[in-house]
Amino acid sequence: MDNPKIIITINRESGSGGGEIARLLGEELGFKVYGRAMLQSIAEQFDMTIENMDRIKAQKSNWWADFCRFYQQFGAASQSSATSGTRPEATPLTLYYAEARLLRELAEQENCIIVGRAGFHIFRDNPNALHLLIIADRDARIARIAVKQHLSPEEAAKVIDSTDKARDTFVKTVANTSRYDAHNYNFVFNVTGQSTKQVAQLLADIIRKKYPFLR
Repeated sequence: MDNPKIIITINRESGSGGGEIARLLGEELGFKVYGRAMLQSIAEQFDMTIENMDRIKAQKSNWWADFCRFYQQFGAASQSSATSGTRPEATPLTLYYAEARLLRELAEQENCIIVGRAGFHIFRDNPNALHLLIIADRDARIARIAVKQHLSPEEAAKVIDSTDKARDTFVKTVANTSRYDAHNYNFVFNVTGQSTKQVAQLLADIIRKKYPFLR
């Protein structure tokens, strides 16, 4: 019998280094990493840029109206939409449903790491999913963003607050929970003072112990 496909979801605070940790963990385990770049195929469906998608996802939404609209556009009407060339309307929920469908398809094919995208919620009932939250002290996050984006500490703090607010709103909209609720995760790591390489190696060791068939 084939080994099950393993799914690692990583949620992270802005400036915590969670994206870099995911990349290094993927290299260590040989897992494909899906994050923001994966959105290109979805962006094409909605005929917009990834940046515009992110702005829409940060908006609050009437989830029930979006849910109905999604199934009108992607369910029974999907074939006619494809032939007519019409584009679905982009709202936080329709974008989420499109991402979720794509991620589920990808996760059926290979071991993978999913960065953000409310992955912990999409795969909440999958027995082979491991959910992680990466956090860090605020000063450490400000310092990291300031260096990475060549900003002053004041500017970096604004970036962090704006990014975290957008992510909080998205998770609350699609999952009706706080992304800081520890009950959504198997592990919560405060990585302050640790290098991204150290954290990735620690996570790889934990994952290999949980899934011994991984090399």
